[in-house]
Amino acid sequence: MVTAVFLVTILLGVPFAILDDKFVTRSEQDSLNQEVQRIGILTDVQLTAGQFDTGALTSDLSPGRNARIEFPVGSDESSVSLGPAIADQPHRSEVYQGREGETVVVSESWQPIVQRIRLQLSLLVAAALAAFAAAAGVAYLQARRISRPFHELAGTAERLGAGDQRPRHRRYGIAELDRIAEVIDRSADRVSRVMAKERRLAADASHQLRTPLTALSMRLEEISEAADMETVKEEAAIALTQVERLTDVVQRLLTDSGDTRRADTVGTPTDIDLIIRQQIFEWRPAFRSARRPIRVDGGRGLLAAATPGSFAQVLATLLENSLMHGAGPVTIRTRTAGGSVVVEVSDEGPGVPPELGARVFERAVSGRASTGLGLFVARELAEADGGRLELLQQRPPVFALFLPRFG
Repeated sequence: MVTAVFLVTILLGVPFAILDDKFVTRSEQDSLNQEVQRIGILTDVQLTAGQFDTGALTSDLSPGRNARIEFPVGSDESSVSLGPAIADQPHRSEVYQGREGETVVVSESWQPIVQRIRLQLSLLVAAALAAFAAAAGVAYLQARRISRPFHELAGTAERLGAGDQRPRHRRYGIAELDRIAEVIDRSADRVSRVMAKERRLAADASHQLRTPLTALSMRLEEISEAADMETVKEEAAIALTQVERLTDVVQRLLTDSGDTRRADTVGTPTDIDLIIRQQIFEWRPAFRSARRPIRVDGGRGLLAAATPGSFAQVLATLLENSLMHGAGPVTIRTRTAGGSVVVEVSDEGPGVPPELGARVFERAVSGRASTGLGLFVARELAEADGGRLELLQQRPPVFALFLPRFG
């Protein structure tokens, strides 16, 4: 603001000062010219009438000006000077050539005119300085008004990072700053909820994992002290049962925690093309090593009402299954069906064994050497977003993810 006022003052003040100087100079020059014309005509009239009167001429002369009348050769007087002498001062003159042969020269000192110009320039500079000072004051107050909320918002963000998740609910009457404050308050709310859920998860995990871990520890001690192989095998089988139980507990805790987190973001618009590009970027090196291309086909620019992280995890699971159990090119095809966005993943491999069919999505069900949890978790993630994961075709395999269409 100060810079703008300074530039405006310079761009307007300098031309105005130049124009003022020219105006005053031209005005005084015109006045002096009128003066010499008037004195000259009056002198012509007096000389023609033979009644030359210096008193009348002096009284008609403006204050501060000097008139010198030079008569032609042969006259009784050679010249007459009227008014104050200004020969030693900077001055301007105008000349009138009379009908009787006389010459009238009217002069005036330039010092008063220079002082008048300086006074006007001083007033102009004072006005510019006053405007500059007013702009600086307003700019300072405005800067204080704008910078104070930024300091407060920075403090709020710092407290949020330090663990104080209380929202401040402060608004400042400036749309952009109020938007930032609203986002920080929402983030504080979300972080507070996430922290509370994490604490509950830790407490649940501590409580639910204590028993299987203790039992597993006891079985391992029995194995370490056992002398015969039958006892070792029996205790190992029991230990494996405890490990499976422990795995189930951990999986349930993580799934429950993921569902609560997704509640905040379900229904947001997810760019299907963007997630597909990200996953292809991540999986392409592995597929390239296996000499298998990834193709993308179908509609573009589709938006789904889903959680981006969940959709990316489901797609990653399908790509991983295709890499491990499939063969040939992998095709990702997108389309719409009613109110759903459909993402299909297919390859040219042997597909899902007939005895499994739709049971491939059940926990711990797998036709090959895998945990059987991948598709189970993927289906739960899809259902948590209001969608579903289906096996459309067993051979060659075609998996389809149906997500609610956004908009």
